[in-house]
Amino acid sequence: MEDRELLERAVAFHGHLCGGVTIGFKASLLAMRVLGTGFSEDEEIVCIAENNACSVDAIQAILGCTVGKGNLVLRITGKQAYTFYNRKTGKGVGMILRPFPEGVTRENSLEYLTGRDASELFDVTEPRVPLPEKAAISRSYACDCCGEMTGEPWLVERNGRRLCRDCAEKEL
Repeated sequence: MEDRELLERAVAFHGHLCGGVTIGFKASLLAMRVLGTGFSEDEEIVCIAENNACSVDAIQAILGCTVGKGNLVLRITGKQAYTFYNRKTGKGVGMILRPFPEGVTRENSLEYLTGRDASELFDVTEPRVPLPEKAAISRSYACDCCGEMTGEPWLVERNGRRLCRDCAEKEL
């Protein structure tokens, strides 16, 4: 798929073109180039994003990394920083957005970002975060207090009862 089509896919998913979508688009292009990959049908490509901004929408649309598949992990640090892995090859790469040069404002940042190759925008490093385990599938049980189905790893054992976190907090 051509870069233009990938950008259009990201914009359609996000809803509009902005600097953040462009950052995620460029990070995705760089990850594909470094890892020798494309769209992730399952969990083969993993992204650990250190923000929950517009850029993450582009990564989801272009690379197929999603929270639901377990191959998008949000590790919120407030940075435009990403770690990507290719589970098939074991190869990983870290990247962090470089500071904009003097004179680049919020108003002209889109023009700056679109006019640069991805390699000009990011510092590329060894993976910043270890590769997470594959997504675990767990059973769900009804909370003994509210009755709502809750995944087993999120249930709290309290006084011989299985409670969801909401109910466990109320009982403190």
